[in-house]
Amino acid sequence: MPIPLKPESILKGRYKIRRIIGQGGMGSVYLADDIRLAGRLCALKEVFFDPTLPEEILGQVRDQFMREATVLARLDHTNLPKVSDFFSIEERDYLVMDFVPGKDLSTLMTEARIDKKFLDERIVLAWAVQIADALAYLHSQNPPILHRDIKPSNLKLTPNGIIKLVDFGLVKILAADDVTITVVQGRGTATYTPLEQYGGDTGHTDTRSDIYSFGATLYHLLTNKPPEEARDRFLNPGQLLPPSDINPAISPRTERAILWAMSLHPDNRPQSINEFRQALLGEWNPITRPRAPLPPPSLSDVFSSSGERSLLWIALALVIVTLFVSLVH
Repeated sequence: MPIPLKPESILKGRYKIRRIIGQGGMGSVYLADDIRLAGRLCALKEVFFDPTLPEEILGQVRDQFMREATVLARLDHTNLPKVSDFFSIEERDYLVMDFVPGKDLSTLMTEARIDKKFLDERIVLAWAVQIADALAYLHSQNPPILHRDIKPSNLKLTPNGIIKLVDFGLVKILAADDVTITVVQGRGTATYTPLEQYGGDTGHTDTRSDIYSFGATLYHLLTNKPPEEARDRFLNPGQLLPPSDINPAISPRTERAILWAMSLHPDNRPQSINEFRQALLGEWNPITRPRAPLPPPSLSDVFSSSGERSLLWIALALVIVTLFVSLVH
């Protein structure tokens, strides 16, 4: 693991390190002052490449990092931090991004759990609107960009109510031949990671992988309980509890959309972020419109709900009794 930079260190004659605000196996994230623009705070994401790698491989990896950093620097969306600079110093590369103030959603969820409460579904869905907007923007790029590490701790709520999808450490660019190219090697966080992402950089992830992570994130936010890992669910089907079994206040529409997004096979999930947004929200706007009506449940939906299943058996029993009485008379 690389030795972190010390406070007061100045990089590129411009960025003065204040402190570490995040740390991982491949480097750290620092809060820094932009000396050139007085009063501007920024986040420096450091990426450390093993200097023992063959020189040719190391050169290819670093060239790739710079190409993809150039792509990230072109992104401009309200719900994404702006990448303003990137550079290399010896064996370390750096992305310079806007510093995002506020609490992450993992912290807000923890505070609710300590108070023995659940986050309000309407509030979580209002956040989901913004997250979906950010993902739709990333997925609509040419080529599409995947985040690959969507989770509550990578979503920050700013003081003015804007959700920011932070940490570009695992962003991937989908090449024309559908083979994914990693900006910074990584596999995401197991709780929110779909099966196809477990193999690392195998080229099998696509936009539906982000949809799985988005669904798993909503599951956790609404239940205070991390969902079962996809690998465990594959080995032991039926492990994943319906969200309403944990938080009965969750609406049927929200539950059905989340479980759809968390289908183990990509073909069984929503095929685009807009399809998932429609299933989750319809035409709902958290400010100007009530929520769209819930579509009628399918037979499988009925059998998947314990309360509705009980009512179904009661109804069937009544039908049988009625038929028996009719035959007797």
